[in-house]
Amino acid sequence: MSAVFDENRLLELAGKHKEAYQSAAPFPHIYIDDFMDPEILSKAVDAFPKPEDFDFYKYDNPLEKKLAFDQVSKLPAPIADILIALNSAAFLRFLEEITGIDGLIPDPYYRGGGIHQIPKGGKLDVHIDFNQHQKLKLQRRLNVLIYLNKDWKPEYGGNFEIWKGHKKDGQHVLESCATKILPYFNRLALFNTSEKSYHGHPDALTCPDGWTRKSIATYFYTVDRPADELTEAHSTTFIKRPEDPVDAAVEKMRSKRNEGRLSSNIRSGVVAD
Repeated sequence: MSAVFDENRLLELAGKHKEAYQSAAPFPHIYIDDFMDPEILSKAVDAFPKPEDFDFYKYDNPLEKKLAFDQVSKLPAPIADILIALNSAAFLRFLEEITGIDGLIPDPYYRGGGIHQIPKGGKLDVHIDFNQHQKLKLQRRLNVLIYLNKDWKPEYGGNFEIWKGHKKDGQHVLESCATKILPYFNRLALFNTSEKSYHGHPDALTCPDGWTRKSIATYFYTVDRPADELTEAHSTTFIKRPEDPVDAAVEKMRSKRNEGRLSSNIRSGVVAD
């Protein structure tokens, strides 16, 4: 396997963007365009499985409509090579430099990561992620997304949204959308994960028929985390936006989903909640 990333370039990018990343509000985040060799990423686009031709794990409910697959050994080589490189020492050094988080640990199981794609009409409501890796007993600290969508137009939607919010009486409350990031080809999105890292793409995609919003995802962990970020283990937690209509059935589903399983994909072979 040839090198996917140029380590020197990665460190240059980290030095250039670390101040912006670490000072970003409402929590550390950034996007970087032209992140990697476009030829390598184009090969991943060409090899990306179509929804009907692959055994994706399917989420299809009022909170989320997406396809996901995290078993790297079963993915086409151009995609698997990128995912393996994202777990490499060179990429970890880049992450530690830009985020200021030391001792980052990659996930060899790619739990919840791998490849994602969203069909027309699909979405992912605003949420915070599961916070602990149950198999490895580690704290989730970072999300990395690389988008593979060539010729994507703003009118197709699919914005990755970062939200400001807070917790009141034990419940998460969203305030306002702070950032919208379109999922353009070769755009990296990186952000800290915590109890206030509210994010998602909550509006249904309006792309042409047959198109999907494609991404590669990896998550990173540490043994511990700052004391003010510690909390009990929880699953992905969905939160209602201020503008969302009150719907008793959706609220019931949201509550049930937020109490979902903490099990991993390691034995079952499906993406965990």
